[in-house]
Amino acid sequence: MTQSLTIIGGGLAGTEAAWQAAELGVPVKLYEMRPRQTTQAHVSDQLAELVCSNSLGSFLPHKAPGLLKAELRGLGSLILRCAEATAVPAGTSLAVDRETFAQQVTQAIENHPHIELIREEVTAVPHQPAIIASGPLTSGPLTQAVVVLTGQDSLYFYDALSPIVHYDSINLDIAFRQSRHDDGEEQAGDYLNCPMTQEEYERFHAAVLAAETITLRQFEREDPHFFEGCMPIEEMARRGQKALAFGPMRPVGLIDPRTGERPYAVVQLRQDNLAGSLYNIVGFQTNLKWGEQRRVLRLIPGLENAEFLRYGMMHRNTYINAPLMLHPTMQFRRRADLFFAGQIVGVEGYMGNAASGLAAGINAARLLKGAYPVIFPPNTMLGALCHYVTHAAPKHFQPMKANFGILPPPQQRMGKAERYHWYGRRSLTALRRFARANGVRFDWEAAEKLTISN
Repeated sequence: MTQSLTIIGGGLAGTEAAWQAAELGVPVKLYEMRPRQTTQAHVSDQLAELVCSNSLGSFLPHKAPGLLKAELRGLGSLILRCAEATAVPAGTSLAVDRETFAQQVTQAIENHPHIELIREEVTAVPHQPAIIASGPLTSGPLTQAVVVLTGQDSLYFYDALSPIVHYDSINLDIAFRQSRHDDGEEQAGDYLNCPMTQEEYERFHAAVLAAETITLRQFEREDPHFFEGCMPIEEMARRGQKALAFGPMRPVGLIDPRTGERPYAVVQLRQDNLAGSLYNIVGFQTNLKWGEQRRVLRLIPGLENAEFLRYGMMHRNTYINAPLMLHPTMQFRRRADLFFAGQIVGVEGYMGNAASGLAAGINAARLLKGAYPVIFPPNTMLGALCHYVTHAAPKHFQPMKANFGILPPPQQRMGKAERYHWYGRRSLTALRRFARANGVRFDWEAAEKLTISN
């Protein structure tokens, strides 16, 4: 008889992992601490409760979120099936009725013959085969157990994400490549620099102060370490007109090649992926609303036409330094029968979390049934997400969502629209071949389905 699998967490990743493993015939014990132990964000005892937006992103196949959905549809995702069944009108995006969505996921899990749903808090890392998918609000005791497992320096408790822009949208007639100092860690030219005159800086500073911010949840507002650990740029700006110029925008060690002089202030961008197609704005974590970020950040010389892959944000989170801890199979490096999935591995976005759960669930089941865990191809969106969170630079690791910037680029030159369609064709073809070669279920016709059944 196949050994059972323990899964901790009834969110998107945990329920998807449980479904995938159970569908492969593995007995699953799924632990969800609610309603016995509540969190500061959830309001119900339903599984897969969406606590933020009800949108799961675009379903267009030439958009990164849509491509991921196509892959997950072909792989038999429970989360996507329930989302499509409870969809509400949202243009080209997949948005759901939160309550009925969570109810459908809960019912599917409760009715599966190979899944036992246990409403208890898990306070220790299981010694038997397990998947930890406890989410960004992991309970205190389990968090401490993960700290002991991974080491204090490999677990993060707050998510302070800087904005990410596409390299092709940076004006290189203004931005220049240079590092402040060659100290052995930073090589010359590791950073792109957007220089500012005093007038440009003062205009930017005023715009930051005037911009509208999001409303933090109560537990985030009350935590004394939330801001001090990683100061949002708008909070820093309120401390004085020159606070940013002496902080993340300090120009020390940099010379603008256009003038031969040091700028009054500078905004630095650091390469964010191996392909060099994405750059993050260093030190620019913020709670400005996304529309405000787009308007304000485009005041930076060199970013006047910036295309943003991700906006900056700050919110309560718990995630491990996955590049140090995990294989792309989602296995813990020091223990083959322990897997991680969801936001705790640094995957962002509802469908990204479900995707990591799908990968972990399939691989845990394969391991328990005597087969090798598989590494999904990095030229698929699912494989690229798993590859990114396990291969990013550990020193600068931050969570990532599905986007075309993490895929290997084409060798030939092509326009953006053509490239995005090409990514989709390559991905589904690669996933079909991979599934056939490795005995993974994949429904090609379902993957190519382009509309939502309302």
